[in-house]
Amino acid sequence: MSSSSVSDGILSFAIQYSIYSGFILFSFGVIGNTLNLLVFTQLKQFRTNRCAFYITIESISNFIYQFFSISLTILTSIYGDDATGRFLIWCKLRYILGQTCALTTLSMICFTAVDQFFSTNHHFHLRQMCTLKLGRYLSFIFICFAVTHSIALGSSYGIQPTLGCIISDHTWIQYSTYFFYPVLSGFLPIVIASSFSILAYHNVRHIVRRQLPIVRRKLDKQITAMVLMRVIAFVCLVLPYNAYRIYATNFPTSRSVPMTYAVGRLLQAILLSINNINFVISFYTFILFSSRFRRQAKLVLIKRCWERWKYWCCHINNQIEPDNNIEARNSQIESEENI
Repeated sequence: MSSSSVSDGILSFAIQYSIYSGFILFSFGVIGNTLNLLVFTQLKQFRTNRCAFYITIESISNFIYQFFSISLTILTSIYGDDATGRFLIWCKLRYILGQTCALTTLSMICFTAVDQFFSTNHHFHLRQMCTLKLGRYLSFIFICFAVTHSIALGSSYGIQPTLGCIISDHTWIQYSTYFFYPVLSGFLPIVIASSFSILAYHNVRHIVRRQLPIVRRKLDKQITAMVLMRVIAFVCLVLPYNAYRIYATNFPTSRSVPMTYAVGRLLQAILLSINNINFVISFYTFILFSSRFRRQAKLVLIKRCWERWKYWCCHINNQIEPDNNIEARNSQIESEENI
């Protein structure tokens, strides 16, 4: 078997892998992030919770990323690649959109871990430092930073005939190699999220000693456990792709060397799919490791969404439900939230 046929086979497998993994992750991502948004916006106890606010922003960012990602999958199924080497505007726009969503997601993960540390701290003044208003300001500032940074870095991408869409400016190559991938989107958020989530877990183990309502203690324990597991998943999923991006930025593979190019495409497809799980996994992590979140998700889907749909669309008994029945059902739902 000739090397050209082997490289063609590897390249074909890489394309098929990208297509199937893209559609699978898109399906799970849309479902998971939609359910996240429903749970964290419909339940009263989450509406004023800062960590829930950050998770909501993260889910919105992940949701946007899913539609960006599926566009790459569709282009791969049409052209055999993501078409970034064919259209200059798409070459730049792909990295601007992708990095904006990625930076927003990882900043929200860090904010969630930091906020939970302050929320569970036994010092009263530290607990009072973080407010929902401050969280909104910080989120707005960091989203603006993510957009500005991504536009600046994305503008440095260009198309070269044999290498495709790569960073064409040497200064930005050095920046990506020594700061952006290893520090800004790698070491820094990993250290911040890991450290503060572990400290928050340590705080919540001693939360029984504080005079807090039992509902608040249950909520703190639940969110701390959810945040810790989310951070663990984030660390495991983000490291391999960041390491690959550092290598690929400095040593791009040329299409004139078919075998090297095919292996590079396959490696990129596998590591990118692993990285993209990070934009899918939050809801499933919460469901898997938090029995209380499972009950809350069930409550939202059955008591809120399903019953409202039946009431609005099916017109049960063809009559308007009495106000006292609605109030009784709402009070029952609110009491079930705290179980």
